[in-house]
Amino acid sequence: MKAGSRNEPGRQHIKDGRIMVRQQKTRRWVWVRIHPFLQAELDQALADQMTLVLTQYGKPFTAEGFTQWFVERAEKAGLKGLTPHGLRKACGRRLAEAGCTASEIAAILGHKSLQMVQQYTESADTMRLADSAMDRLERVENEKRQTPVSNRSGSR
Repeated sequence: MKAGSRNEPGRQHIKDGRIMVRQQKTRRWVWVRIHPFLQAELDQALADQMTLVLTQYGKPFTAEGFTQWFVERAEKAGLKGLTPHGLRKACGRRLAEAGCTASEIAAILGHKSLQMVQQYTESADTMRLADSAMDRLERVENEKRQTPVSNRSGSR
């Protein structure tokens, strides 16, 4: 969830295994299928608790309050400089690394243009291409090791 998404998703935003979130920046509504890990957490929440993320006082967070709470918890865990927006970026990166298209990532993150999403896909594509290149190199080197010197092309 993006910090600017109002931080008040509730049970009224869940339907047919999806959760609806409105992005603050684009004002777009995004319906995203609920991941099994999130569903397990939702199953533990109180059935009559409409707002899913509450302060220690049982009230909904403001966007700023949630960000502050998140940063403090991350620092307590020894993780400096993390914000809720970083989770959104990490989600985009993980989706790209899983092979999702730019359009698929935009549909989940609520981006209007593919320009920002291309940062995630280009990084993942570069990593995939580098892995592919190294796999080819290792395959060729292994084949050379297994082929007797006298049978290699160019050998006399």
